[in-house]
Amino acid sequence: MKANRILHVPRRFALQEWGGTESVVYHLCDEQRRSGQQPEIHTSRALCQTPAETWNAIPIRRYRYCYPFLGLSREDVLSLDKKGGNLLSLDLFRHLVAARDVRIYHAHVLKRMGGSVFTAARLRRKPFVATLHGNVFDVPPDEAASVVRAQQGHFEWGKPFGALFRSRALLEEADAVLCVGHSEFEKARQHLHHDRVHYLPNGVNPESFTGGSRAEGRAELGWPDDAFAFGCLSRIDPQKNQLLLVEAFAALVRRHPGKPWRLLLGGPHTDADYHRAITTAIATHGLEALATVLPPVVAESPRHRNLLAALDTFVLPSRHEPFGIVVLEAWASGLPVIVSDVGGLQHLVGHEREGLRFPSGDAPALTAAMEHIAAQPGLARALAEAGGAATRERFTWAAVAAKLEEIYQAAEARHS
Repeated sequence: MKANRILHVPRRFALQEWGGTESVVYHLCDEQRRSGQQPEIHTSRALCQTPAETWNAIPIRRYRYCYPFLGLSREDVLSLDKKGGNLLSLDLFRHLVAARDVRIYHAHVLKRMGGSVFTAARLRRKPFVATLHGNVFDVPPDEAASVVRAQQGHFEWGKPFGALFRSRALLEEADAVLCVGHSEFEKARQHLHHDRVHYLPNGVNPESFTGGSRAEGRAELGWPDDAFAFGCLSRIDPQKNQLLLVEAFAALVRRHPGKPWRLLLGGPHTDADYHRAITTAIATHGLEALATVLPPVVAESPRHRNLLAALDTFVLPSRHEPFGIVVLEAWASGLPVIVSDVGGLQHLVGHEREGLRFPSGDAPALTAAMEHIAAQPGLARALAEAGGAATRERFTWAAVAAKLEEIYQAAEARHS
């Protein structure tokens, strides 16, 4: 019998901290399950201690782990769990090596954890595929520094494991390297000395974002029917730059004080100080009655759909963005989008075709874009329709999974 187990290994997989990587891994697994494969998710217990569970017939296994640095506090560990921690899980490695009937080892993480997946694949003589979720070749220096801030000043005793697992070699020797962002794809092709780099964008199931109730969403938020609402339902993090959106929104309110503007921010927060900075800025500008900050919302739930339906325009003001899966969710919800002119968003959103783009970090430009789209309902409608069409034609999970299967088959041919 042909082996059809596909082992997907993200750094973490936790419902309460759901983000782009979790969405990618889950939906790829779901499509593979539908096609008769046996996808599984193997990950660490970061942010979720449940060792084993099953979601929609997809097994999820979580393993003990640590950060191999001396003297980390609980706050340091939580910070690393939330974003970018270079963890070590010998428990995971042992189970990956022991796995039988595996078709593909697919890592959604690099460094030590990705190296352990790579080493397990080589020991079992199976193809190894790595997905870059925008964390290697297209990361601004300040963003890269923020990821490792919690471990700075602590002696790292785990370096031998990086060497043992050949972490630095895994991209050069991988049977396929997948990039979710086009900008990262171009840079990876320049840096890696092989032709096995592929652009594989994220996707969305459009039907999961239809049927949201604008009335129910606005009732939950306490918004009037005539309010014009902007929103960003995404991870609250300096990378996403929601603080800039608050500043731009405050300027908009000052320029047009008579209009019933509203702003919604919501999602898991990776940086407590940044979350406080946002709430402080809202209070400083006197926007408490106009701006709402929500905790994480279960992705693709009826409440998620209702909150998106309550908006008039979705804004993603990121400092850098590998792809921007929340843009697809907004388009599938029938919303126009305003995005910063960075990374994968430059390739995803055509300016004045599928949305509006503004220079990253430019609050006045963002305010002008918000003002423009609010004053032009015909433009907003046309942008939303174009974005929705692009989603249905190019970015469904079924289409993404079909392309991934072609890449898997090429990896198997190379490896055999």
